[in-house]
Order: sequence, then C-alpha cells, then structure tokens
Amino acid sequence: MQGTVASFDATTRGGVLLLDDGTELAFGARAFDASGLRLLRLGQRLRVDTDPDGEVVRVTLPTMA
Repeated sequence: MQGTVASFDATTRGGVLLLDDGTELAFGARAFDASGLRLLRLGQRLRVDTDPDGEVVRVTLPTMA
C-alpha cells in the first residue's frame, strides 16, 4: 500500500500518511526507524508495510526494496 506524508515529527520520528483511498494512517518511531531513512518531507510518497494485525512496521520510498 502507498500513501503521502501528511505530517512528520523528526523529534518523535512518527507521523501520519494520507493513503490513496483518502484515509489517514499513523506510524510510529519503530516503523520509521525500520525504514533506514533519516528524514521525511510533507508530500513525499511512501510505501507502507504492515503486520497481519494492520500495524505499520515499516515505511520506505516506493523505489526501495
């Protein structure tokens, strides 16, 4: 699934994505830390990986494997 960064707090390393269907999906520091990224900017496109329970476990750039 993919979405766009709606907000990101570099201090807490968490934020909110706006998914393609218009819903908002929050992610925490754990998902950001798993990405290998150092910073996100508003409007940036991301791929979202979730666990079986639907919790966000990693956010990455769509071009990253």
